[in-house]
Amino acid sequence: MTSFAPDLPIGDIVDTRPAPRPERVTLRGRYVTLEPLDPIKHAESIYAETHGPDAPRIWQYMGEGPFADRAAFDAHVTAKSASADPLFFAIIDNASGRALGWQTLMRIDTANRVIEVGNIVYGASLQRTQAATEAQYLFARYIFDDLGYRRYEWKLNNLNAPSRRAAERYGFTFEGIFRQHMIIKGRNRDTCWLAMLDHEWPRYKAAFEAWLDPSNFDAQGRQKRSLTACRPAMITPSIRRATPHDAEKIIALQHDAYAANRALIGAEPIPLLANYAEILSRDDVWVADVHGDIAGALILQPQDDHMLIWSIATASHFQRQGIANGLLDFAAQHTRQMGFALLRLYTGQKLERNVAWYQRHGFAIDRIEQLPDRVIVHMSKNLN
Repeated sequence: MTSFAPDLPIGDIVDTRPAPRPERVTLRGRYVTLEPLDPIKHAESIYAETHGPDAPRIWQYMGEGPFADRAAFDAHVTAKSASADPLFFAIIDNASGRALGWQTLMRIDTANRVIEVGNIVYGASLQRTQAATEAQYLFARYIFDDLGYRRYEWKLNNLNAPSRRAAERYGFTFEGIFRQHMIIKGRNRDTCWLAMLDHEWPRYKAAFEAWLDPSNFDAQGRQKRSLTACRPAMITPSIRRATPHDAEKIIALQHDAYAANRALIGAEPIPLLANYAEILSRDDVWVADVHGDIAGALILQPQDDHMLIWSIATASHFQRQGIANGLLDFAAQHTRQMGFALLRLYTGQKLERNVAWYQRHGFAIDRIEQLPDRVIVHMSKNLN
């Protein structure tokens, strides 16, 4: 049994299940497709893209390259295609079908759910295009949404200013510099570290998807809004107790937030069957208030030995902005203040993303319950 000193600070409880390893999958986008690197399919076009007049600039900060000739390059690609870590993906332009470069998933730490993007080699015609941005989006979506990693890293030579600008444009946050970290091609390398976290991803995902939408480009292919301009504004709501005056707004929010679940579960969502006059008078109800607009609602029900999250919901126009994460963190804090050490909830079994989201926040599945019209998953989190 692990014991902790009660007078010293300690990190939050998190889901300790390991993440799955990335697989040799194909990731399809509007502009590009990422597929496992194959020397027979990809070497010829990637060599042509990366060994023209711009070759010295393309390979300047890489550990290897440019290569003396095609035979040396083919041998390199053959070796890398067999690697599991780094795991190499070719970047295929959907319009031409040609491979224009590669990128990898590497330093795969499944226990801590940490992974890195690296070995980024973009051919001349791939650089500064929608395709290049989408290649990064497809990786991040795979890492966070499909595999459930907590941390996504990007490391680069500190002298590689274009790479750092690109990483920060995509949403990676600068964390520091490891001085004299490596020796590359006989030269010192100070390594710049950047990372993106799972709770940050929804905001950047929304920006990627807005920027990549064809409506964001004019007839000449020029962007109308930059990727950073597409990011939803950062919101810091105030969490306060609900009042009777909030009743109509809470009811509207619940219908807005839960209506989409109706088709998924095949029944009316439980929060839409409730009498909110009774809930507001009986339960512990909190709202996330953004300048008078209710962005989210949290309904707690104290039980004999635990606190039950009866409902946690975010208005559709405030989703992917951290509102639900903030309410869930508040629920844990408030539960401790109320003297409980156990937080429980239930959700629909078919709402797989909800179940996975709770698990990422440290909740474990206790049991599955079959009701006449649905199946629900009971979950809990020990706050001690």
